[in-house]
Amino acid sequence: MDKEIARFISEHAASGQLFERAKSSLLAGVPMNWMVRWAGPYPVFARKAKGSVIWDVDGNEYLDLCLGDTGAMFGHSPDAVVNRLRDRLGKGITTMLPTEDSVWVSEELARRFGLPYWQIALTATDANRFSIRLAREVTGRSRVLVVHGCYHGTVDETLVDLKAAEVVPRGGNIGPPVDPRLTTRVVEFNDLPALENALEDREVACVLCEPAMTNRGIILPDHGYHDSLREMTQKTGTILIMDETHTICCGPGGYTRAHGLTPDMLTIGKPIGSGIPAAAFGMSQQVADAVMGRILADGTDESGLGGTLSGNALAVSAMRATLETMITENAFERMLVNAKRLEEGVAETIAEFDLPWHVTRLGVRVEYHFRQEPPRNGTEAEEAKDSELERLLHLMMLNRGILITPFHNMALISPFTTEDEVDLHTETLRECLQILRSRID
Repeated sequence: MDKEIARFISEHAASGQLFERAKSSLLAGVPMNWMVRWAGPYPVFARKAKGSVIWDVDGNEYLDLCLGDTGAMFGHSPDAVVNRLRDRLGKGITTMLPTEDSVWVSEELARRFGLPYWQIALTATDANRFSIRLAREVTGRSRVLVVHGCYHGTVDETLVDLKAAEVVPRGGNIGPPVDPRLTTRVVEFNDLPALENALEDREVACVLCEPAMTNRGIILPDHGYHDSLREMTQKTGTILIMDETHTICCGPGGYTRAHGLTPDMLTIGKPIGSGIPAAAFGMSQQVADAVMGRILADGTDESGLGGTLSGNALAVSAMRATLETMITENAFERMLVNAKRLEEGVAETIAEFDLPWHVTRLGVRVEYHFRQEPPRNGTEAEEAKDSELERLLHLMMLNRGILITPFHNMALISPFTTEDEVDLHTETLRECLQILRSRID
């Protein structure tokens, strides 16, 4: 680690200077606190990003497999989107009036995800928060159910953990406003008996979940899990909300379309606007009918839904351009080929070094865990975490021109990622493991 830190400092002097300057005006020296999570003594300051590549202020070039932690999953500044936004910028950015783009976007989201009605938000956090409010309105219930290890943005009810069968605030949760036991129930992913027990008293307004977990690394649902989840929520009158913000990696209609799921509501954010803050939440006819009266009532602007910039012209223009030109069947055909190539390369490397690890792929998202068998839930994934090894491996990769997501060993394939870039990742991973093995030997 000392050797890699020294190399980082020697190759990132300009970033170091900017970080020192930033500490006097930016909390923790960064505009958003997650940015301190990158490996190394300070973050790399970016100068430019295009396609699958980032250049920093020191002139270093990186193959970007983090892609803004999914926000730029369909590439940095794709020309088709940039050109559309350039045109939109000259015609007005926000007016609190709808545009034709908003109609096109809602129609396209309805076609892809099978839910007839949509609203636009700025972030997936907002979309999840608004969906929870609507679920409470429809059901007359207050509680929310999530799975242990989930992440749905900065929604208070979801920043929770399950410890010794008790719901507690997540360890990193800053200033939780209320005791989460008053608002939230938590079960492990793939634990159907616990799910059934949690829903049985019909006090839960909604289940909010990803169709496959991604925040503790990729955790896939057991066979039959989603059929049982849908059956239980329907039986108990509980609204089922699917968060597709990360699992859009499975195809143009996300995991929902790829696997024929039928949620009552669906949320999606980050990648849908190519990095422009944009999100959306959709709902069934039943949900729409139940809330329409309140939506049209006087006082809508103080309802807890929406915001002045929600649905602004620039955001919906970005969404339309991204859906039309980037989140397409043709793009996914190319992306899936390279994602499989990356998965196979990592698997071969793990076997070559006889490591007790495994690799999992979810669409165009690939992850390697420090665990022999794939985890079935958040607890198993957390128990396999090795923070020191993870940080060292990430720093070694960064020093050799590869960026993977700083929170765990996740790599995303964009439409711009090439076969040669996939192989570069595999070769770099092998080089790093050879160095580590030589130190052990």
